[in-house]
Amino acid sequence: MQPQTAQVHHPYTAPAGFDAQLPAVHKASSVFFPSVEALRRTEWIDGSGYTYGLHGTPTTLTLQARLATLEGANHVLLAPSGLAAITLVDIALLASGDELLLPDNVYGPSRSFATHELQAWGIAHRVYDPMDPASLEAALTPATKLVWLEAPGSVTLEFPDLRGLVRRVRERAPQALVALDNTWGAGLAFDAFDLGEGLAVDLTVHALTKYPSGGADVLMGSVACRDEALHRRLALAHARLGLGVGMNDVEAVLRGLPSLRLRYEAQDAAARRIAQWALGRPEFVRVLSPTLPGSPGHAHWAALCRSAAGLLTLEVDPRFDRAAVEAFVDGLRFFRIAWSWGGPVSLAVPYEARAMRSLATPYRGMLVRLCIGLEAVDDLIADLAAAADAALKGRT
Repeated sequence: MQPQTAQVHHPYTAPAGFDAQLPAVHKASSVFFPSVEALRRTEWIDGSGYTYGLHGTPTTLTLQARLATLEGANHVLLAPSGLAAITLVDIALLASGDELLLPDNVYGPSRSFATHELQAWGIAHRVYDPMDPASLEAALTPATKLVWLEAPGSVTLEFPDLRGLVRRVRERAPQALVALDNTWGAGLAFDAFDLGEGLAVDLTVHALTKYPSGGADVLMGSVACRDEALHRRLALAHARLGLGVGMNDVEAVLRGLPSLRLRYEAQDAAARRIAQWALGRPEFVRVLSPTLPGSPGHAHWAALCRSAAGLLTLEVDPRFDRAAVEAFVDGLRFFRIAWSWGGPVSLAVPYEARAMRSLATPYRGMLVRLCIGLEAVDDLIADLAAAADAALKGRT
């Protein structure tokens, strides 16, 4: 055997028995089989074997198993991003002539996908007011095959009556599946597969980019469900679409999971302190956070949840124009301007209130969403106060 062949077919195998906190990172596109018979009979869809890198490695199966425990699910699939997980669900479960329902405060790219790609494929969509179960009921038709829930809205942070919404779908459109974007809840705030009163969603999507990663350096998403037939339907579409994730990214999420609850609770506590501070500032006419009694849907959150993500949205007094609000955000020192959340750095983004809803909007002023990181809370409050004093005080 020539040296270069020896390098490709080297006989050495490391001894078994190595044990450490993090599982090994297995990277492969080609997966070897001991025989043609093994190649023919090996199954991947149930996680019992390996056929090709896209269909699973020991590293991805480990993350899927841990996420299933986190979400209270039986099956999990990984996607390259949270949005990819959302679009996988839409593509796998909808066909031409079907109808999709979206909450009016839905994550923007999800609505955009429905408006463009799904509509071009003959899949219609309707929008309902998530804070009014009767609005959802009125939007249901025999063609409705998938209903998306979001708790809370990704910018406006209204927390819907999840039980009431699921109950309306089960009673009025039993042919429809219910999907929940559970990124905010992170598998910690409440149990989506046991909402109480015998109610549950059919599947959840989780942007692992956020809290499970925790480092703001990974893009990944997941789809979780309990039903075997539903999982198979999703998994086959996942395979046909060729969706895959990098093993080093999987490793990063596995590394973040043990500290997930600690980070989530710390950022929750920090966000609550900042929300209380913001309530006392005259520049803000409303502070939106499910933990606050005056925030839309607080009672639904309190009845269902154990905790909350570290997000809050400030509704700025409408006497302050867009330039003033943007100057406030620009003036922040520790809050960086960026999309996403769940990482160690606090973030701030301004939004036009009227762009948040296609139905009647209850908001008058511009909105500023704050995503609280891991900085000292006193430093963050001082930063917000200084920026507000400089940009908003006496300015309209």
